[in-house]
Amino acid sequence: MTAQPPSDPPVDAPRVGAHLTDPPDLPAGPGETRSLGDIVGDIAGDLTTLVKQQLDLAKAEAKTEAAKAGKGAGLLTGAGVAGHLMLLFVSLALMFLLGSWMDLGWAALVVGVLWALAAAVLALTGRRQLTTMNPTLETTQRTLKEDVQWAKQMRPE
Repeated sequence: MTAQPPSDPPVDAPRVGAHLTDPPDLPAGPGETRSLGDIVGDIAGDLTTLVKQQLDLAKAEAKTEAAKAGKGAGLLTGAGVAGHLMLLFVSLALMFLLGSWMDLGWAALVVGVLWALAAAVLALTGRRQLTTMNPTLETTQRTLKEDVQWAKQMRPE
């Protein structure tokens, strides 16, 4: 003989100690009134649930996006290493090509000077770009000031 698991009581079953004439604990329907405390409590509970659900969703989305970003960063790192090696071998090929017309030491010096010129041009261009940067975020500051003014107007005197 196998034991049967206890079954849940039917949904309309009366509460223990409740009289059959007691109304069930249901929200008030049309035309019925509920206390302000009940309404505020329900709203607060619903708002809490909504905020928790939104936070859970945001966490899940952030985790997924972080995984994608990590994978992309790893791939870009690999591409950077491959690009560095490509430049190294192209530089060596140029050095050996020039070495067929001149001493190998002079060819290495020519290739080194070419890379020094490229580095100098890139550094100067990058420095110029950084000096034109405006870290004050003027548009953001202006819109924040507008928001503060709007909030002050909405506040009752």
